[in-house]
Amino acid sequence: MKNILVNDIKMLSYPFDGSGNIFGFTTARQGGISGGNYSSLNLGAYSGDDAGNVQENRRRLCRAVGIMDDKLFLPHQVHGVDIVHIDESFLSLPAADQQERLNEKDAVITSVKNICIGVTTADCVPVLLFCPQRKIAAAIHAGWKGTAGRIASLCVRYMQKHLDVTPENLYAVIGPSISVDRFEVGEEVVDRFLSAGYDSEQVLWTNNSTGKSHIDLWNANRSDLEQAGVLSEKIEIAGVCTRTCCSEFFSARKLGVASGRIVSGIVMR
Repeated sequence: MKNILVNDIKMLSYPFDGSGNIFGFTTARQGGISGGNYSSLNLGAYSGDDAGNVQENRRRLCRAVGIMDDKLFLPHQVHGVDIVHIDESFLSLPAADQQERLNEKDAVITSVKNICIGVTTADCVPVLLFCPQRKIAAAIHAGWKGTAGRIASLCVRYMQKHLDVTPENLYAVIGPSISVDRFEVGEEVVDRFLSAGYDSEQVLWTNNSTGKSHIDLWNANRSDLEQAGVLSEKIEIAGVCTRTCCSEFFSARKLGVASGRIVSGIVMR
């Protein structure tokens, strides 16, 4: 992982297999035109920002990652576990039909080159997957509900079943998101994770000074990927807390829901 600056847009980039044929990234806040809590590179279309600002910000992102303006595919996320597969038949659809298929999805998979798939986040966990053997990529939005629903492993199993991906060949990145020490939760959230079969010693932490429970979303998604067959040495955790680094990355817990969103995405060349 390294910091890069492209056309005034600051990003984290991920090497995956090191081949150079795959570009994975997470945007920071710098390089757009939005103001206030959306300042400045807000890429989320559903959090209250001016639609024209979002469109221009997305255009700038497309230019930075080297794709055409209509080749950026971001789902309308609902904190669920549904997946959309973008293939050539999807790309042949009218734009309105494409958007309809992206609605209420929280993971995107593709084998198409020279497009960008991604997810928008502001504390939730973005997970990026890449299989160099099959040239298949995925972008996953894993909020606490999606993580409790094991969306990461569901995506791996979808790739295995429908696209002949061997989980051991996958590279994974767990991107900037809220850290365990900043993610205080109620007991109903703890119960959801324990009911989903997560090991409390791996994902649950109690703050002794406050007595409050915290969930480790990074470790939970890492564990979920490993249980699906992804090798631990091929999982990279960015280790960047969006709540702590809210001046650099958007944080809904700090700024409120009506604030900006970063994008974590993948382009295959």
